[in-house]
Amino acid sequence: MQITVIGCGRWGSFLAWYLDGLGHTVTLYGRKGSARLEQLKNTRSNGMVTLSGKVGFTTSLTAAAAMGEILVISIGAQSFRALMRELSREKLDGKSVVLCMKGLEAATGKRLTEIFEEYAPGIPVAIWVGPGHVQDFIRGIPNCMVIDSKSMEVKKRLVGAFSSGLIRFYYGDDLLGNEIGAASKNVVGIAAGMLDGLDKTALKGALMSRGTREIARLIKAMGGNEITAYGLAHLGDYEATVFSPYSRNRKFGELFVRGEPYGELAEGVATTGALLKLGEKYGVDLPISKAVDSVVRGGRDPNQVLSDLFLRSIKMEF
Repeated sequence: MQITVIGCGRWGSFLAWYLDGLGHTVTLYGRKGSARLEQLKNTRSNGMVTLSGKVGFTTSLTAAAAMGEILVISIGAQSFRALMRELSREKLDGKSVVLCMKGLEAATGKRLTEIFEEYAPGIPVAIWVGPGHVQDFIRGIPNCMVIDSKSMEVKKRLVGAFSSGLIRFYYGDDLLGNEIGAASKNVVGIAAGMLDGLDKTALKGALMSRGTREIARLIKAMGGNEITAYGLAHLGDYEATVFSPYSRNRKFGELFVRGEPYGELAEGVATTGALLKLGEKYGVDLPISKAVDSVVRGGRDPNQVLSDLFLRSIKMEF
């Protein structure tokens, strides 16, 4: 297939590497002036993946959209609306779009497929979510992930095109739940990092139990299937988010409570605010999101906040 990957960061460059390895014709798009794209063009490597000579590059969104029968998007969730304003001007008829990002719009709480459908109604859109880090995949360590969409035809086509011995895909059957679950696991990841930074790592068991239950309640209140929270998009992704040294959100939380700078994107920070908006809208209490927000944006003492969250008075289990 002709596939365009939009976004040349860590995950986007891995997707180009992975899909090229499956035999697809891959073009990688980055904006003009992108240092990441220039590095890949000049050296074919970003220090993690090395792209074959078959992978093409472009800084033209028009060319990127025209060349791909499948468009795979991997950018920061908070930049997605701006991209869609541009992409909606291109000819997208007959194409399928796959969103490989985990986040919610901070200002509105909207899911990324909702934003996509505002700008490109009628164009098939899917999500690719679940556990996995580039560092593990390039070492040949396999994992399982999920593709979900409103269209079963699209899901079958994508699973058939993207599956390999490295990544086994499952069909999702709850687009809303998988999007909420995938985005919210990053907030749990920040909380996990805070526990690591405060030498309270043993409380991760309580964090995982409570985090999954909170998100299950939110998914149900929004009209999804609460069981989805226990699948690969959320609970199944905790291994890669709550424990992995490669998790950006976990590392952010750890360094934040230690007062050390963290220079990379931690998508869970913006997602925290979005989840609190959704919790208020749907009448669901989200104590973990509130705790993370009170520390990161509210300036409260993390030791006190997490002690209050996990070591409070005796009550029925979650």
